[in-house]
Amino acid sequence: MSVIFLAPKELPRVDAEPLEVLRSDLGPYGAEDIVCRAMEDISQRLFHIQRLSIDGPREDLQKALRALCPVAEQIGLKGMAQVSRDVILCIEDADTVAEAATLNRLSRIAEQSLCRLWNSPELSV
Repeated sequence: MSVIFLAPKELPRVDAEPLEVLRSDLGPYGAEDIVCRAMEDISQRLFHIQRLSIDGPREDLQKALRALCPVAEQIGLKGMAQVSRDVILCIEDADTVAEAATLNRLSRIAEQSLCRLWNSPELSV
């Protein structure tokens, strides 16, 4: 019998349209400020979500996940928002195994999405 190690990889997608809207509405510096603040906010929310996933009430975790969605969507991270909603569904279904797996997926996609947004010249404001 052989053991197969799975190395899940996410292909983060960043929707450039919200960034273009921010740029046209606020100018390049205003848009950059909004994107940087949103990225910082997302990082803090993810830390809070991680803490709640370990020892927090599930209602608080759901609330934190719901609050993450609009911030992520504001800067084009729709995949991250969708995975957040997927975690909420797992909590509602009381499926702890799926919840743990989906929270790990959220962590992966968040890290990769934020890195891609930060480092990608075509997506930068």
